[in-house]
Amino acid sequence: MNDTTLTERISLSTISIDYSWSFADKTIKDTSYITHGYYTYPAKFIPQLASRLINENSRDGDIVIDPFMGSGTTVVEAIVNNRIGIGTDINEIAYLLAKVKTTPIKTAELLQEYTNIELNFRNRLNGQYDYFQKKAEKILPRNKRIDYWFLTQQKEKLSIIFARILEIKNNEIKDFFLIAFAQILKSCSIWLQKSVKPTRDQNKKIYDPLTLFLIQSKKMIKKHFEFDKILNPKIKQNIDEFRIVKCSDSRNLPCEKNKATLIVTSPPYVTSYEYADLHQLPSLWLGYMSELAEFRKKFIGSCYKDREKIDLQSSLANEIVLKLGENKKGREVRNYFADMLETFLEIKRVLKKGGRACIVIGNTEFNGVKILNTEVFQEQFENIGFKTYDVIHREIPSKMLPSTRDTETGQFVKVTDKNLKLAYPTEYILIMEKL
Repeated sequence: MNDTTLTERISLSTISIDYSWSFADKTIKDTSYITHGYYTYPAKFIPQLASRLINENSRDGDIVIDPFMGSGTTVVEAIVNNRIGIGTDINEIAYLLAKVKTTPIKTAELLQEYTNIELNFRNRLNGQYDYFQKKAEKILPRNKRIDYWFLTQQKEKLSIIFARILEIKNNEIKDFFLIAFAQILKSCSIWLQKSVKPTRDQNKKIYDPLTLFLIQSKKMIKKHFEFDKILNPKIKQNIDEFRIVKCSDSRNLPCEKNKATLIVTSPPYVTSYEYADLHQLPSLWLGYMSELAEFRKKFIGSCYKDREKIDLQSSLANEIVLKLGENKKGREVRNYFADMLETFLEIKRVLKKGGRACIVIGNTEFNGVKILNTEVFQEQFENIGFKTYDVIHREIPSKMLPSTRDTETGQFVKVTDKNLKLAYPTEYILIMEKL
């Protein structure tokens, strides 16, 4: 066990920023190309970052894994670069999105279903609205949180769209339109539009759900057509051999021992229940969540777990936890490092000798205590049988996360609040190699 302490270890902040990894010249059009533009997913890294890591650290046919796949960026880039892409995520919305983004569907079939839906909407709004409204009401999720976020008229129209999607017999096409539905929910709710924090805006301009859904569906069909054109025909015809996505824990990867060449992932930051908050609208409608508090418990670093007895394999982690003290925040950070260590052990199991793990992560601060995630992860990896291959310091031109934290509480806050600091202006790419 390394005895280096928090004060003795050289900070990675001394590493100069490599601006070639910032991709500051990339536009939203560039970063949302092909299926990457289906859905606004919080804190996702850009596809150019994943693609460069994949191409510099693996070869055609290699297995590339993302244990925290989120929106599926790594898996998409793996298969478009002729690798085998494997991903897991505990969040059902992430799993559904990653599956849809990596599933080839004939564009003609999507267009035909879109035409059918559009005609059905016209019929249902012209003389048959009451009939279909009653039908839709039967499948509307009964949850007070839906009533909290959606006005009655919006909820009724959304239920008609939802009911129509559930009538689609082809499951892959059904899932495709469910993602289009999920994408419009924030705009159709009273969630403050420009905020990633769950804040209500009673004066918000509310858009017509039917119009938004049709616009979003057409946009996705166009992007799917672009994806279809660049995907290798061999992969397209045998997608289940080249793409494996599971709704499962990062500590249970669907890969045999010593088979993978590369891990490319961006783990959740500490206090990841904030991610649970951000996914609540689609999770409510699709039935993945009933109570927000329960939903939070399954995410990395939940304070509801008791992980006191686990060896964190990092003196840095132990010192950080000690500084935070025996309180909720201290438990969250301890549990977070414990959960991440178990993920790293699973990464070690699936990687072949010489295989690399690329971890994109930043540091932060709670209650005046620096949470040096990168340094802790590096120490944990080195103590379980890895060596440091490289550490890249990159600037983050944009990343969909609240940009400020209160330095005392560590919580995301409004820009008008006091004691502010930029949450993640830069981050690191920690590249570890299995010995």
